[in-house]
Amino acid sequence: MLDLIATTPIARTSVLIALFAVVVLASLLGFSWLERRLIVRGELREIAGPELVKGNQGSLHQRSEGVWAKLIERIERSGLSLADTKGDVLREQLKAAGFPSPIAPRLYTLLRLGLVVSLPSIYVLTSLASPTGISILRLYLVGSLCALIGLYIPALFVRARADRRREAITNGFPDCLDLMLICVEAGLGLEAALDRVAREMAISQPLVTELLSTATLRLRAGATREIALRRMADDSGVEEISSFATLLIQSDRLGTSIGTTLRIYASEMRERRRMRAEEKAHRLPVLLSIPLVVCMLPTMIGVLMLPAIIRVVRQLIPALVGG
Repeated sequence: MLDLIATTPIARTSVLIALFAVVVLASLLGFSWLERRLIVRGELREIAGPELVKGNQGSLHQRSEGVWAKLIERIERSGLSLADTKGDVLREQLKAAGFPSPIAPRLYTLLRLGLVVSLPSIYVLTSLASPTGISILRLYLVGSLCALIGLYIPALFVRARADRRREAITNGFPDCLDLMLICVEAGLGLEAALDRVAREMAISQPLVTELLSTATLRLRAGATREIALRRMADDSGVEEISSFATLLIQSDRLGTSIGTTLRIYASEMRERRRMRAEEKAHRLPVLLSIPLVVCMLPTMIGVLMLPAIIRVVRQLIPALVGG
């Protein structure tokens, strides 16, 4: 049977098609089963409420963080130091990207070292396994390029994640200010208003909720209002929240109304958000002009100029040369 399959092209093709169909069917069944489990888990999370979900996510995060911490400790015991020369700058960048863990800088360095070593190694192994030979110069150049890619990919990922996080915080903070203004005008203090708004926005704006909850915990732990607001502004890395913290600190020092301060600054943030949306809308014609020029302009020139070129070739050139 195996000899017949190996020698007959039609049988071999049929076996491969059947094997492909079995793999595709098994994959579809597995994905459908996984999707049903995810749907059930999402419904259970909605029933359990945001506080229980947050607690479960925190325990899972702590468990995974403990595993990485053990791995990093074993590597450093072997003699390889994962400390960065610019540790403070790297820690601030990772915190802005949403990685506030103390082991995040060392894990980042470990990931970069792993990519720098693994990507050129994979290329070298695949090149050596290929039947065609490869030159030493090409192997060196492509291996160096793979090492550079592995060195800069984590930095690009951290930068992109930090930009997305800042954008999400900036877009969600005006709604937070509106709710905080309502709470303050209803008679709540600043600490109670921060706690209430954090609990109300736990699902819609989780990043803003994290900032407000951390500031509330610092106030409850005994920190002054100025220190808690300054730390909240530093953790966010957003200019609008820094200005908001400065306004609240000045309002607290001068004894002015916090409600008036919140109302004015909320309207200013909504105006800034509208201006950013208008700026993006005004950039669309400029961005659309690039594909129009690249794709449609040559086609339009060809459609308009080809009849004239054909007439010149058929009539004018023979007339000029006396044909």
